[in-house]
Amino acid sequence: MGNYEVPKKMLGMKLPGGAKVEAGEYDVPKPGKGQVLLKMKAASLCGSDLKYIYYEHTDKTGGARYDDVIAGHEPSGQVVQVGDGVLDFKEGDRVVVYHIQGCGYCDECKKGYFINCQQPERRAYGWQRDGALAEYMLADVSTCIHLPDFLTYEDGAMIACGFGTAYQGLLRANVSGRDRVLVMGLGPVGQAAVILAKAMGAEVVGVDISQERIDMASKVGADAVFMGDDMVVEKVMEYTDGKGVEVAVDCSGSAVGRHRCLEVARMWGNVVFLGEQGTVNFEPSPLLLHKNLTLHGSWVTSVGNMERLVEFLDRKKIHPSQIITHRYPLRETEEAYRIFATGKTGKVCVNMELE
Repeated sequence: MGNYEVPKKMLGMKLPGGAKVEAGEYDVPKPGKGQVLLKMKAASLCGSDLKYIYYEHTDKTGGARYDDVIAGHEPSGQVVQVGDGVLDFKEGDRVVVYHIQGCGYCDECKKGYFINCQQPERRAYGWQRDGALAEYMLADVSTCIHLPDFLTYEDGAMIACGFGTAYQGLLRANVSGRDRVLVMGLGPVGQAAVILAKAMGAEVVGVDISQERIDMASKVGADAVFMGDDMVVEKVMEYTDGKGVEVAVDCSGSAVGRHRCLEVARMWGNVVFLGEQGTVNFEPSPLLLHKNLTLHGSWVTSVGNMERLVEFLDRKKIHPSQIITHRYPLRETEEAYRIFATGKTGKVCVNMELE
């Protein structure tokens, strides 16, 4: 079928829990109607995999089936086989994959927000269906986005989840060149938020408790960086002449990080909660009501916005892969997870072309 030689078997990685990675040999799937087979080129690791699957299997969204599927939900690869009814993709095309397939008929799916689908048909790559950490992956074309020549496969993997999530959060707050944007928590999503906010014209302030991640934020364009200690609110207020920031984005998922975002937001400002898990307690009157703040919750993005993000990065000539600090071949996925779990890395990427 086609011009690409596809083997019958492939290497794939599963996460059984207990901070383990299991390598196995699996049948290479065949694309059905509306599907393509991708030869995987790059798949990056996500903090949600660490929290929900790698350590212990926890079901936060419903329908968890982690140990039965090949892991990885940040896929980028090349089309090698095309199923029936596929018109927009052909063999040889380079693609990034939006990492959830929804039912296709609910209100959220019609908007392109497959992430918000509540129907039983919803299946995320690497969670309820085989994902990116394999030599090949089956993808529905409704989740595939063309990758321009400027953007590498590693760039595509960055876009598939982390950069898409950061972009959506910044869109919620209507970030522009008029704004000072504080990014709380400078892990991979935080680094993406720094890069994208700068590209949108904003002045960016980064905060973290890791010196390594603070240094990285400076390298990717943050105008100011602060250690997230007990004096950070005072430091940010001094930096902004006592006014605070127009936009504060929490990527930490921590109670103290979320609270500090509310503290440093200026009157009529916007606060976006992106970081998963955790809790936060605060007094609404002084921190939210009296400051007339708008508080947004934001979760991943839509297929349409991810397409627009790809165009934006291509036009601005930005490589998301600049936040990758560690690269491993597929066979070393276990080591990739071990290093990523230290919390001191930028993005960790499994690059199949390193084999």
